[in-house]
This record gives sequence, structure tokens and C-alpha cells, in this order.
Amino acid sequence: MLGNVFDPKADVLILERLRPHWSQAGAIVFVTARTADSIPKDVLLRWESEKHEWLDRLELKLGYPVRRGRHWKVVLDELSDNDRTIFIKHFNRQREIELDLCHGRCWLRVPEYAKIVADSLLHFDGSTYRMGDFVIMPNHFHALVSFADPESMKNQFDSWLHWTATQINRKTKIRGHFWQQEPFDHLVRSVEQYVYLRQYIADNPSKAGLQEGEYFYRRLD
Repeated sequence: MLGNVFDPKADVLILERLRPHWSQAGAIVFVTARTADSIPKDVLLRWESEKHEWLDRLELKLGYPVRRGRHWKVVLDELSDNDRTIFIKHFNRQREIELDLCHGRCWLRVPEYAKIVADSLLHFDGSTYRMGDFVIMPNHFHALVSFADPESMKNQFDSWLHWTATQINRKTKIRGHFWQQEPFDHLVRSVEQYVYLRQYIADNPSKAGLQEGEYFYRRLD
């Protein structure tokens, strides 16, 4: 395989930024980065409301207060592992559905700009990290990658986003944020999940109704 699956008994580094980022030496990470305009503001606001409604329904199911008027981000760490997993999976699924609707300017539909991202993802492949399968969609990309040490993950994410944004903004003559501030990342928990995510990456363009030339797909042999 590309690397190892997450080992719950081994050391893990958790970096707190806008969201927690878990990294572990040699573990495979599934990364999703989206452009800044990929999800409309009204959808983001709706999700905020829906997350609170989800927790309110959980209160009724459990029969005791859970949220107590607090923001969902504060409550999430207090949920049971099972409830937290269900919550995260549900809203991650909503995010993926929305991304595949191809909102925004979709600059990455242009092969020249998609190649900038692809070249960046592969630039230090085999030295700083091992890059696996990835797909570059019109307004986001998914990638499977493993890092030799957990500290390098954050720096590499920042490097990918900064360099590609600079290059694409220069060509499009657009100012402002190209990418949403932080990518989403998930440590792969099992061989079965790794196989599933490889297939998810391969199927993403057809699920979104894209034609050849509207995406960039790379499969690790």
C-alpha cells in the first residue's frame, strides 16, 4: 500500500487550527481541499442551523440536555464516539454532495490550471511524502498521501495551497483567496477504507457528471 493505516496505539500529533488535524508517521491521509467559492454562503449558513438541529434531535433521543444553547463546535467533543462519528460522517457527506454540484468559478476545470495543482502535488513525491491516487475536480481535489513524520503534513498542506493559489491567481489576474483556508484531512483507519477511498477518487468525476478534459485523475500503479 501507499503507507500504513492509522494505529490507535502509536503516537499521533493533533494540530488545532480552524479544525483539528490528526497526523501520524507513515499513516495514509485522505485530503480534500476546496476553492474558496466552492460552497455558497447560504449553504454554509444552512449547515450551521442544521448542525444545531441535529444536536437538538439527539437530545430528544437521549432524554437529557446535550447542547444547552451552545455552539455545535463546543458540544462535538462531548459526544460519545459513536454519536460524534455519525455527526461527522453525515455532514462530510453533505459537503461532498455540494462540492460535486460544481459551484463557483471552477477554475480547475481548465486543464492548464488543473495541471498546476497536479504538478504541485507530485513535486516532492518520493522525498517529503508519498503521493497516491488523486483527482482534481473543477472546484476541489481529493488525494491519498502519506508523510514520513507527522510535523511535515501541516507545512506541506500550506505549501501546496499557497504555491498553486499564487500561480493560478497570476494567470487569471484574480485577487483574493483561491482556496478555502484549511483542507479537510482524515487518517485512513483500515485497508478496506483505503480501497474504498481509492474507488471514491476514481468515481468522483463520473458521479459529478464531468466529461473527459474537465478533471485530472492520477492513479498510483
